[in-house]
Amino acid sequence: MLTMEIDNKIVEQVFKEELQKRLEQLEERVTLWDMNELLRQTKMSINTIKEHFFYNDDFPKYKVGSKWYFPAEECTKYILNWLKEQPQN
Repeated sequence: MLTMEIDNKIVEQVFKEELQKRLEQLEERVTLWDMNELLRQTKMSINTIKEHFFYNDDFPKYKVGSKWYFPAEECTKYILNWLKEQPQN
């Protein structure tokens, strides 16, 4: 006869880790960000974004009516490249 014991804490931890991975994958599937999502994704203030790259011609943004939209994948690449170019103090 085979007897198994399962540690519920370990099962719960593994479940939470896998759930977090799936949620992160779902976030990546978003096609467009609005300004609030851009702020959330970058953890930057609107003033920092506007001061450093918002007005750059190559920053991917589209204005529809009075609202700005940002292609999620393009913005992610742009911001990561921008960050790499910043001086390291």
